[in-house]
Amino acid sequence: MENGTAERWGFRGNEVLSTASAITIRGVLNEVMGNINESDPRPVIPLGHGDPSAFPCFRTTQIADDAVADALRSAKFNGYAPTVGVLPARRAIADYLSKDLPYKLSPGDIYLTIGCTQAIEVILTALARPKANILLPRPGFPFYEARAAYSRLEVRHFDLLPEKGWEVDIDAVVSLADENTVGMVVINPGNPCGNVFTYQHLKKIAETAKKLGILVIADEVYDHLTFGSNPFVPMGVFGSIVPVVTVGSISKRWIVPGWRLGWLVTNDPNGILEKHGIVDCIKGFLNISSDPATFIQAAVPQILEKTGDVFFSKIVNILREAADVCYDTITEIPCITCPNKPEGSMFVMVKLNLSLLEDIKDDIDFCVKLAKEESVVVLPGVAVGLKNWLRITFAIEPSSLEEGLGRIKVFYLRHAKKQ
Repeated sequence: MENGTAERWGFRGNEVLSTASAITIRGVLNEVMGNINESDPRPVIPLGHGDPSAFPCFRTTQIADDAVADALRSAKFNGYAPTVGVLPARRAIADYLSKDLPYKLSPGDIYLTIGCTQAIEVILTALARPKANILLPRPGFPFYEARAAYSRLEVRHFDLLPEKGWEVDIDAVVSLADENTVGMVVINPGNPCGNVFTYQHLKKIAETAKKLGILVIADEVYDHLTFGSNPFVPMGVFGSIVPVVTVGSISKRWIVPGWRLGWLVTNDPNGILEKHGIVDCIKGFLNISSDPATFIQAAVPQILEKTGDVFFSKIVNILREAADVCYDTITEIPCITCPNKPEGSMFVMVKLNLSLLEDIKDDIDFCVKLAKEESVVVLPGVAVGLKNWLRITFAIEPSSLEEGLGRIKVFYLRHAKKQ
């Protein structure tokens, strides 16, 4: 060593972490947004994200604001919370979710997490063991792939079928599973497809999972945000058929993703998860991780119990009207096609027809040039597992949605192949 400089340092970056985080929605959107032309005087239209909280029409209910303020001002919730969450919040969530189930959840079935993403971390870590694999939907939410890679959990993909309303390819699930398969993920209402599964299809998934001896992770962060012919049916309805671990939050239905309050729920009236050590692993993970802010946890009972149907109906009506506008306008843009009208969540997947475009090589190229030329941000399909598709969000101000889709139409006309 000379002048305080070491000849060899004993540390280096964790390559697993770098690999796991290679493709994330935020990372891809940041790359696309980096191409915005700053000299363009027009506002940027964000059609790629899942956070409409900045738009006035999506403002959360005053009841939620007051609940947080009351909890904070009480000075009773400035300390640490139990690692599984404060009991009143767990009880309120159990009651809230039990309304849609044929059995009653207890507070002991509920674990509070820092948003839905930590709930995903918890269950994937609990399931990870040498040689284990998990079945994920394609297209899907890439955080599952990232977290599985970090936990060294092998990923196998089953397709969602656009010609069947984005239903799960059950035959593919059966063919992919083996003795090391631990579970499968079902996202309903769908992100990124905007689909809503029927009761019959969910029951078939449950029965298939039971035959395979695997649990179902039900991602229901968009629960009840449905506006089509299919009502929302929680996967937990089939908890007596197969163990179901539900992950959810207040982020989407209450439009408060920044509050970071989520949950993991064991829908398992037969006690299979407890017998196989999964419940102990969930508690073990939470014992060595961070918790949601205590005052946010304390606000949960008031938020869940006092929010009325007027607020929920307003949000769903806005989404329904926006989905109609989005779907109808897409039909006027020849280079993108939408196989199914969205019926839930905040997104729609559209297929890109590159043969109609000049100088566009793939979905990333399309999104980068769209951002540069029209200041419109759309998510490339490759980020969610479908190359040369696009995920478009319609959860923004109506006038901004119409303007953004109009700019995509102009972009198409500029890049359309000459006949």
